[in-house]
Amino acid sequence: MAKKSKSRCDTLPILHPDAAGIDVGASELYVAVNADRDPQPVRCFPTFTRDLHALVDWLVQCGIHSVAMESTSVYWIPIYQILEERGLAVYLVNAQHVKNVPGRKTDVSDCQWLQYLHSVGLLRASFRPPGFICAIRSLWRHRASLIQMAAEHVLHMQKALDQMNLQIHRVLNDITGVSGLRILDAILAGERDPLTLARLCHGGVKSSEDIIAKSLEGDYRPEHLFALRQSLAAFRYYQQLVLEADREIQLQLAELETAPTAQPTTPPRTKPTAHYARHYEPRTFDLRGELYRVFGEDLTNVPGISALTAQTILCEIGTDVSRFRNASAFASWLGLCPEKKISGGKVLFTKSRRVRSRVATALRMGAQSLHHAKDYLGEFFRRITRKLGRSQAITATAHKLARILFHLLSTKEAYNESVFHKSEADTVRRAEYRLRRQAAQLGFQVIPAENG
Repeated sequence: MAKKSKSRCDTLPILHPDAAGIDVGASELYVAVNADRDPQPVRCFPTFTRDLHALVDWLVQCGIHSVAMESTSVYWIPIYQILEERGLAVYLVNAQHVKNVPGRKTDVSDCQWLQYLHSVGLLRASFRPPGFICAIRSLWRHRASLIQMAAEHVLHMQKALDQMNLQIHRVLNDITGVSGLRILDAILAGERDPLTLARLCHGGVKSSEDIIAKSLEGDYRPEHLFALRQSLAAFRYYQQLVLEADREIQLQLAELETAPTAQPTTPPRTKPTAHYARHYEPRTFDLRGELYRVFGEDLTNVPGISALTAQTILCEIGTDVSRFRNASAFASWLGLCPEKKISGGKVLFTKSRRVRSRVATALRMGAQSLHHAKDYLGEFFRRITRKLGRSQAITATAHKLARILFHLLSTKEAYNESVFHKSEADTVRRAEYRLRRQAAQLGFQVIPAENG
């Protein structure tokens, strides 16, 4: 009887033979290359700058041209930048896409697994904008953290006022506005007369002088005044840091090239409402004008897109969207498309996947602001709200905004809402044809109503 031959599982073809994998950590980096490149294919390097350069020298000596690594916290940034400067192609991959099979997990096995997946072409690099856009992105994110820290001290001020039973922060819309800061400075200077404090309010305050004076009657305790003084000083300190960050962002934006389609002056807005600078917009320069110069088109003309949203798009994506195949791929990358998962013929999941994207969050906030808008997108938002609910309407409208922005950035055309009006006319015409056909099948005739 013939002996049975053992079945053999063929290995996957090697598409990237010059590939390496790096397991990133806070204090150590484990690097793996193919076994035929070095007698010791797995090595460990400390994260000091000198050792990072030694790591890259070893990769170049092994003939490595492409490296894959996980995006672990911010530890990947130094080695990523050094590898990029030395001309190596770096694949920054999502940790969820490179999960190993269950079993013993070590740093050595992780870097070897990354190297294998990359060599057989199973990894996709995450989107990362160019270096000059990343510099502005870092500054803009740092600015957002400063604003968040300043907001915490506003809460401390409100807590001190509550403990003294001063209700001024409930009467005024913003305690950090002109009127609120005047009153707080006068209180810390020793003023206790409610009427005198109430007269410090700006003329645009809607509350009456009697209500404001009534809210300023309280128990002025020294310990709470001390906390109020320190919180106010800390708030103003962070406001100064925000101004310094705005100046640095202005310098970085000035270094960006002017788009070929940009005109010397910013064109007038097409939105029916005038532009009012928001509370957290930079005050040292015209953000909308700079964004128009860089993009070549005024993205703030799109309903729901403010200057802050356009700045977020610039920092997170840049001006070039050619990395995405089309608008559908762009919306899918933002997590604004339904993801259908089917197993055994049964639909398990149809909702949009959870994606931590600042652009998607900004577009969702912009979509939410269109609830009362008297335009096509506002009507679309309200129609989807009636049909599917508010949360689904926010996602659907954000998806439509993403498609509009992709079209504007890829074609450099100005926003024109007449395209949507034509689409609406086609929809009405199809609905009319459908009604006439159904009426004819039932033996009726549709007669249009007379105008007037």
